[in-house]
Amino acid sequence: MQNTPSFQKELPNKLYFKVGEVSALVGVPAYVLRFWESEFKKINPKRTPSGQRLYRKRDVELILKIKHLLYEKKFTIQGAKQHLKIAPPEEKIKPSVNTLEEIRLELKKIRDLLT
Repeated sequence: MQNTPSFQKELPNKLYFKVGEVSALVGVPAYVLRFWESEFKKINPKRTPSGQRLYRKRDVELILKIKHLLYEKKFTIQGAKQHLKIAPPEEKIKPSVNTLEEIRLELKKIRDLLT
């Protein structure tokens, strides 16, 4: 059995998530997401021309982390804000090694084309 924290949930591979999808993934009502958005400035979903929120994967990951801090660790909103501000580097979201390798290979191909 894995020892993965509950906030490190496997998310669908999508660019954007609608508020209803995020609500279902995280397990909190949409009004809670809107409240957290007002409290945690790092949650900043894009808006469609009609005003609908579109959350990025990193937004959803942050929301899962916030839920973990508030519901499981019993942090206050202020405590969660402080914790997120001073979180050690290994807890912060890092680019995937595979992604970096793909970018590196693509840049080498471009360089080879130019020379």
